[in-house]
Amino acid sequence: MRSDDQSGFIARTIAAPDGLQLYTRDYGGGQSANLARPPVICLPGLTRNSRDFHQLALLLSRDPTVPRRVITLDARGRGSSAWDADKSHYNLAVEAQDVLTVCAALDIPQAIFIGTSRGGLVLHMLAASRPDVLKAVILNDIGPVLEKVGLVDIRDYLNRDRKPADWDEAVDILRQNHGSAFTALGDGDWQDMARAIYAFADGKPVADYDPAIAAQMQSLDLEAPLPDLWAQFEGFHGIPLMVIRGENSKLLTTATTAEMASRHQGTVIKTATGQGHAPILHLGDIPDAIRSFLSAV
Repeated sequence: MRSDDQSGFIARTIAAPDGLQLYTRDYGGGQSANLARPPVICLPGLTRNSRDFHQLALLLSRDPTVPRRVITLDARGRGSSAWDADKSHYNLAVEAQDVLTVCAALDIPQAIFIGTSRGGLVLHMLAASRPDVLKAVILNDIGPVLEKVGLVDIRDYLNRDRKPADWDEAVDILRQNHGSAFTALGDGDWQDMARAIYAFADGKPVADYDPAIAAQMQSLDLEAPLPDLWAQFEGFHGIPLMVIRGENSKLLTTATTAEMASRHQGTVIKTATGQGHAPILHLGDIPDAIRSFLSAV
């Protein structure tokens, strides 16, 4: 365990059942006011990590009225979690079990979960197998139906795999890849995105995940029919649900979002204006929408 007061979190490493080391950040976990409420656990996307949630975690854990404990997780093979020697373990079932392991290690029987993209797919697995751990759920630009055009975008982005020579080039690459979908972002936001995505090795920015994860996506047969997760989605029945959709998202359509709302009564729908897949949650009015949803829970 490592305390980092300046960054506002405690870094913890937790062993998965197979011994692999999982990295988490615990924001506000030492404050009694935060511990009195259900914690918020954040699960990132396919090749992303806990740094995606840093600013949101600070906002929620330091809220002057209703502070909450926030835990962000690096899934295996991402960020500061260890890479798995058995690449077949990079799957939703294993990653869902890892989430349960973290909950048990931190003595959290139930939490409010935020799942971005793949993190939201993990929550579909938990809804089907362990809905009791889900106090409430926020799905960030993900649902039971994944659009092929959105998956192609992700695959092509990973296929390009441009390696920046320095920090400025890393920011430029992100702008070129995502600028048309993320018109709401300013210069500082692109810098923040780069810091969330890239790590440093030998003085250069490098992608912060096991390349085997990208290889799985690159080998995906997008000509074959894609299975949906409506059966797993039914597991959210009776659990407060919020769906955030990027206005320019190609992965989650408005039609799928509407169908989710029709199947799950009371679903809160929030559109992230000027953002694509997947919305950055600390920008614009999204934090206020999340706070409102949490207060209702």
